Amino acid sequence: MATVAATPALRTARLRAGWLLGGVVAALAAALAGLVVGPVAISPLDVLRELAGLDTGLAATQANIIHEIRLPRVVLGLLVGATLAASGASYQGVFRNPLADPYLLGAAAGAGLGVTLVIVATAGGGPTPVAAPVAAFAGALVAVALTYVLGAAGSGRASTSSLILAGVAVASFLTAVQTYVQQRNLDTVRQVYSWILGRLTTAGWHEVRLLLPYALVTFVVLLSQRRTLDVLAVGDDEATTLGLDARRSRLLVVVAASLGTAAAVSVSGLIAFVGIIVPHTVRLLAGSSHRVVLPLSMLFGGAFLVLADLLARTIASPAEIPIGVITSFFGAPFFVLVLRTARRGVTT
Repeated sequence: MATVAATPALRTARLRAGWLLGGVVAALAAALAGLVVGPVAISPLDVLRELAGLDTGLAATQANIIHEIRLPRVVLGLLVGATLAASGASYQGVFRNPLADPYLLGAAAGAGLGVTLVIVATAGGGPTPVAAPVAAFAGALVAVALTYVLGAAGSGRASTSSLILAGVAVASFLTAVQTYVQQRNLDTVRQVYSWILGRLTTAGWHEVRLLLPYALVTFVVLLSQRRTLDVLAVGDDEATTLGLDARRSRLLVVVAASLGTAAAVSVSGLIAFVGIIVPHTVRLLAGSSHRVVLPLSMLFGGAFLVLADLLARTIASPAEIPIGVITSFFGAPFFVLVLRTARRGVTT
C-alpha cells in the first residue's frame, strides 16, 4: 500500500496539549452545568459526590434525577454534538468547501425522510429501537448515492463543485418527499414536526445505547483519516502524486460521516449549524490542520450542544424550546459571517 507523504506545512501541524486540555475542560464544564441546572436545584458539589459514589445525603428522588434524567441527556448531547461537528469538519475537508456540513450531500435530509417514514409506519407510536437508526442510515446512504450519480452525470466523474450542487438538489427533493408524506399522514404531523426541530429528550439510557456504537465507529474512522484529509486539501491531482487514492479516501470519509449523521438524526432530529459553527471556530482559534480540527471539533461540539440544550430547556421553563431553534439562532448569523469570509478569500 502506498504511503502518503505530507507537505512541510502540514507536517508541522500538531495538536497542542493546551488546546486538547481546553476542549476536555469545556466538555466537562458543560456536562456539569447540564447536571446542575434544572427545575430541581442540586449543588455542583453534591452532583460530583453522587457521581463519585460518595455519601451526599441527597434524597432518592434527587439521585434518580441525576442518574436517570440529566446524566443520560448530557451524555446524549455530548455524543450528538461531537458526531455532527466531526461530520461537518470532515465534509468541509473532503469537498474543500467552508460551507459544507452534514446536510451537504442530502445525508441529513435522507435520514430525516427515513425516520419520518418509520414514524408514519408505526402510526405515531414512535420509531422502534432498531428501525429508527436503520431507516435513517438507509435514507442517508440513498441520498449520498443519488448525489454521486447526479454529480457524475455527463462527465463520468464527480467533481467537488458538481457534488455540492447535486447534494443541494437531492436534499431539496427528499425534503419535498418528506413534506408530502407528512401531508398525507396528518395524525403524525405533530410528532414529526417536533422531531424535525430537534430535541434531546430521553427515556433514560436507551437513546445513548442506541447512538453510541455508531458514534464510536464514526469517530474511529474519521480520526484515522485526519492526515488524509490534510492531503486532500491540496487537491485530487496533487494528492494522487503523493500516493493517495483520492476517490477511495473521499468515499470512506463520506460514508463514515453519513453514518454518524444518520445515527445522530435518528435520536435527536434535525439539529442544524453544529457542523458549521464548531469546526470554523476551531480553525480560527487553533489552526486548520485536520489533526487539530477533528479532535477539538468533537470536544467543543459536544460542549456546544449540551449548553444549547441547557438553554432550550431553561430559558422558557417550564416549557422547552426545540434545540434546533437555539442552534439556528446562533448559526444563521455565523453562516453569514462564514459566507462573507469565503467570498473575500476568493476575491482577494
